[in-house]
Amino acid sequence: MTTRVAPDTDLREDSPDRAIESYHRRGRRKAMAIALLVLGAIASFLVAVVVGPIELSLNDVFRAVFDPDSVDQQTETVVRTLRLPAAVMAVLVGASLGLSGAQMQTILDNPLAEPFTLGISAAAALGAAVSIVMGWTLILNAQLNLALTAALSALFAVLIIAGAAIWRGANAESMILLGIALSFFFQAVLSLLQYVASNEALQQIVFWTMGSMQRASWTANAVIAVVLALAIPFCVVNSWRLTALRLGDDRAAALGINVQRLRVTTLIVASLLAAASVAFTGIIGFIGLVGPHIARMIVGEDQKFFLPGAAAAGAMLMSLAYAVSLSIIPGVAIPLGIITSLVGVPFFVFLIFTRTRGRSA
Repeated sequence: MTTRVAPDTDLREDSPDRAIESYHRRGRRKAMAIALLVLGAIASFLVAVVVGPIELSLNDVFRAVFDPDSVDQQTETVVRTLRLPAAVMAVLVGASLGLSGAQMQTILDNPLAEPFTLGISAAAALGAAVSIVMGWTLILNAQLNLALTAALSALFAVLIIAGAAIWRGANAESMILLGIALSFFFQAVLSLLQYVASNEALQQIVFWTMGSMQRASWTANAVIAVVLALAIPFCVVNSWRLTALRLGDDRAAALGINVQRLRVTTLIVASLLAAASVAFTGIIGFIGLVGPHIARMIVGEDQKFFLPGAAAAGAMLMSLAYAVSLSIIPGVAIPLGIITSLVGVPFFVFLIFTRTRGRSA
């Protein structure tokens, strides 16, 4: 004789509540992790402001910003004119590149992608070289003219990829291959310009391609901040769609998502962030690669946590790299591209071998 056990109705009723409570608990932990990254970015920013050939304390910095009459003229000039714009630019550029890299890795379904995978950096470098060598002038301000030429060149490369994606279908592999082809083409033309350039122009091109905060200004910071502010609402609205895209194109389409439009619009937003950053700082690599991976290790793939985490991690890394570039040789700011590459290349190799080992397991 078999005895039937009545189902535990209380347990079945509690299971959804437990699942919801567990989800909210994980969400709170991820939010705390993002808050810690933001605090790390703030601390890195303060270090970047304090570090320099002239020794200043945090008290001197705060007084120069909020009560300039209480400090001498030299301290006020150093903080408000030299250090603060560069430190703010490091935060804005790091956040922009981190957010752009996270979006690129999502739409291309490639954790090794970054903002410059699609040839954005090569196109920007070519635009800057054309402005330097051929003297193309779009606006009278020389610094803003160089930035505008570089940004327009980067956006031209993006339009080619976006147009091809719309025409042939927004496939991630085809976008990556086209971006690599464009990158080689722009680098070849850049090499030709460097070959025919004068010594002075060649020096300017090489310095620009190394990446630096020497061109920081409040005008440049305002431009980058506006682009970043416009990108944030897009990320908030489309975070669930990008999360669904991580499940695959077919599943995302089954949820009613226009995959092609989502991929192309996200590509344009990510490229605008990268172009605005590169236009003023030059080429700074690996921030858009390392920042998203730090966020992924901490908060996972849920885009509503992953995207702000990547932006915070990018801001922290860029501020730290800028502080290190000022500290290695007193009085000399080493180009940021060198610092980020020295840190990013080993991390990139680690990611490659880790991914290969995970696939073979």
